[in-house]
Amino acid sequence: MSNSIQKVASKNATQEEHGGLLLATGKELGMRMWRDEQPGEPKPVSRRDYETVGYVVSGRAELQIDGKSVTLEPGDSWLVPKGAEHTYKILEAFTAVEATAPAPS
Repeated sequence: MSNSIQKVASKNATQEEHGGLLLATGKELGMRMWRDEQPGEPKPVSRRDYETVGYVVSGRAELQIDGKSVTLEPGDSWLVPKGAEHTYKILEAFTAVEATAPAPS
C-alpha cells in the first residue's frame, strides 16, 4: 500500500471521452469534474455497476433515476445507487464534482 500523496490540478486533468475531467483517483474511489456542461438533449439512459455521488458547483440539471426526477442546483448533492437506471439533462451551464466507488477505469 502506498502512502504517497496524489495531487491533480484541474488544468492538467485527463479529459475523458464523454467530457468529464478525471481528477484524483485511487484503487477504490475516483473523482471527476464536469465543467461548464452546456444545455442540450438528455444524456443517454445508463446503468452503472458502481455508486456515484456528486455536488453541484454552479448551474442546474435535471437528474432522473428509475423514472423519478429532481432538479439539481448549486449547493445540492446527489446519489445514484449502483445499478439504477438514470439520465440527466443540463438546464443551465453546469459544473459539478462526482465521486465513484470503485474508481472509473
